[in-house]
Amino acid sequence: MEVLHLIIDTLLSTLHDVLPIALIIFGFQIFVIRRPIANMKKVLIGFAYVLLGLALFLIGLKEALFPLGELMANQLTDPAFILGDAAHRALQWNDYWWVYLFALSIGFSTTVAEPSLIAVAIKANEVSGGAISVWGLRTAVAIGVALGIALGAFRIVTGTPLHYYIIAGYVVVIIQTFYAPKLIIALAYDSGGVTTSTVTVPLVTALGLGLASTVPGRSPMLDGFGLIAFASLFPIMSVMAYAQLSEWRARRYRQRDNLGE
Repeated sequence: MEVLHLIIDTLLSTLHDVLPIALIIFGFQIFVIRRPIANMKKVLIGFAYVLLGLALFLIGLKEALFPLGELMANQLTDPAFILGDAAHRALQWNDYWWVYLFALSIGFSTTVAEPSLIAVAIKANEVSGGAISVWGLRTAVAIGVALGIALGAFRIVTGTPLHYYIIAGYVVVIIQTFYAPKLIIALAYDSGGVTTSTVTVPLVTALGLGLASTVPGRSPMLDGFGLIAFASLFPIMSVMAYAQLSEWRARRYRQRDNLGE
């Protein structure tokens, strides 16, 4: 019965959140465009699926993903696990290398599985006529997120101010923007947004809060948040770097071919 009440409450809450979006879409279709909604039955069935899927996803976040991320952070920061027999000494930032490796891995794997990134990569491949590879873009974004989350975990462990990293990162992005191929710039900036979606955000947030709760001297409110900013910033750099590297390789091959002639 408790599970049933949880599902019903979450469904009602999801309906309350999604209803304004539906009202705007249906309102514009009926009163502004003034055309009937095609395939109304399919639209309503799809809307019901969206509600059910969102509700189950939110339940999964609360009951599984958030606790899992916090549990992993607690275990990885346990002095007995990190130091072993030397658990009597104070922990240093370089003792947390398992945390950095886990952050790197979770950043890469969640981004590769991100539905919004898959959709953007497929569309980019179609629009570019195959010039932009689906897997190439997904891998470039995933590498950026992985490096960003690992650096964000380092920031939490060391307690250094967040704004230093963000300012330095955007300086690099601005410089890259002047030199990156124009074809990739807008896509690179969008890639920073699509990473912060349904799969990545819950686990990354749970990891950040778990680390800030268990690392001595850190505050969950002050230090636990900010990993999402890294997950949004670093893919911009990695995608533009991927395009710049591809352009450089293509230029080298052309030069080699010209010399061969």
